[in-house]
Amino acid sequence: MKKKAAIFDLDGTLVDSIKDIAISMNQVLNDLGYTEHPLDNYQQFVGDGALMLVQNALPLNVSEETINEALVLFKKEYGDGRHLHSKVYDGIYDMLDTVTKNNLIITVLSNKPHKFTLEFIEYFFKKYPFVEVHGQKKEVPKKPHPMGALSIAKALKLNPQEIIFVGDTPTDIKTAKSAGMRSVGVSWGYRSVEELLASDADCIAKNPSDLTEILLKSIHER
Repeated sequence: MKKKAAIFDLDGTLVDSIKDIAISMNQVLNDLGYTEHPLDNYQQFVGDGALMLVQNALPLNVSEETINEALVLFKKEYGDGRHLHSKVYDGIYDMLDTVTKNNLIITVLSNKPHKFTLEFIEYFFKKYPFVEVHGQKKEVPKKPHPMGALSIAKALKLNPQEIIFVGDTPTDIKTAKSAGMRSVGVSWGYRSVEELLASDADCIAKNPSDLTEILLKSIHER
């Protein structure tokens, strides 16, 4: 049987971290004298990295200096409380147990800052054999640029066609398409199924059990 792999997005796919992100960014807005946002707004703000989150949360036409200041403050605030309310989605551990027992290679590619991505995997998934874990780095363009995904494929010595990319946002689907990988959109994350389908997701997983079946099927395909 040929080796197969999955690249998982992190926030909104494996872990529900939106409350900690929202609390941290709202504290920054409060400190800078700006209006805070309701929690639901942050589901549209996240997915494209910390800088884009900050830009989305700040008022329009603020200075670059203010954006940079807010970014530094957010990373400090989030770093201090990143695990307080975050939790792994129900069924994700069962999914990982099953697919790893069936020899699927598991990896992570996130637009969360690399330091936080590594810490989340260590904190929530210490017992699982993630072999490539990558967050946003200065030297690698963030998703949807395909470089990060293709670098994982190269490290695993796999063709892109042998990898499934799993994520909850159009950014993830676009990354998969750009890298020549199959894409699975998950319905429990931060974006709607309609958005995922509009981005041309190859299929939609309705829950982690459904994702398990999709991944198992991919393992046994020639």
